[in-house]
Amino acid sequence: MDALKKKIRESGKALNKHVLLVDSFLNHQVDCQLMDEIGDEFKRLFENENITKVATIESSGIAPAAMTALKMGVPLVIFKKSASAILSEGIYQTEVFSFTKRTSYQLTVKGEFIKKDDRILLIDDFLANGEAAIGGARLIERAGAKVSGIGIVISKSFQPGKEKVLSAGYNVKCLAEIEDMDEGFIEFADD
Repeated sequence: MDALKKKIRESGKALNKHVLLVDSFLNHQVDCQLMDEIGDEFKRLFENENITKVATIESSGIAPAAMTALKMGVPLVIFKKSASAILSEGIYQTEVFSFTKRTSYQLTVKGEFIKKDDRILLIDDFLANGEAAIGGARLIERAGAKVSGIGIVISKSFQPGKEKVLSAGYNVKCLAEIEDMDEGFIEFADD
């Protein structure tokens, strides 16, 4: 997606081989116009999948997922990462390891928000090692629903995540694929 790649080039900051800061437009400050375009693109990419709900993991995936759900005219379900005293019954959980935070967390969703006949589009901000995407998909499947697609805003194709998710049999679409990066340098797969 050209607009996204342009924004990454202009505002993204590669700090090293593994860290790309996009907090100026994706997850701390949000470029709503760009999120609108991202929603349009995910709708286009998954329009033949009969999506009934869009899901994401809190919190960085919320903006692109919300715009995608809006464009598709379906509800957005947000998977929680943190424990909650009020989320204890009728829930599905799975453990996910975060490479960024170097810790595991319990990904949680209330069962009432995902039904067996749902066809879910999972949206996430980054795909690096694939743990979050696989964990989100596992949570959807535990609820008995179908993962009809996984939409990724930015994929680091030099890390194992995309291959891991594809090998698991999921339909994955990435809007911007970074082939290589390092401090001050970003190269996209189709450059």
